[in-house]
Formats: sequence, structure tokens, C-alpha cells
Amino acid sequence: MIKRIHYPFEVMLTCVRWYAAYPLRLRHIEEMMQERGVRIDHVTIHRWAIKILPVLAAVFRRRKRLVGTSWRMDETYVKVAGQ
Repeated sequence: MIKRIHYPFEVMLTCVRWYAAYPLRLRHIEEMMQERGVRIDHVTIHRWAIKILPVLAAVFRRRKRLVGTSWRMDETYVKVAGQ
């Protein structure tokens, strides 16, 4: 999937997860990782997101539970012409 990995895969997944799950900018994620002692450029995180997110989406789509064909609705009353 990813060639020439210079960072641990856990670091890459953490950055991409933060980018996808929370309304953070890439520069904010860069700062957060620097606080944890990992020096990463925001462009690198963007490249990881472009490569990893489609793969994760495909994996999650395969594992998603199917929705049944039967739908039920609570009792609902509709008034038509006063009745």
C-alpha cells in the first residue's frame, strides 16, 4: 500500500485519523505531533491522507453491516380533510 515508509505506521494512522475524524487543519496536527516529539510536515500528512483514506474507506465499506429491506415506523396519524 505505501512504499518508502519513514515513519511508524501507527504515527501515520494517528495523523490521518485525526484529520478525518476531527475538524483540524493539517498545521494543527503538525503542531500536535511536534508536542509529542514527532517532527512531521503538514504536506506529508496530506500525502498520507490522500493515500490511506481511500484504502480505509474501502475496508470499512466491506465491513459495514447490511441494512435490511424491512422498515418499520412508529404509529403515525395523518389528518386528511379533518378526519
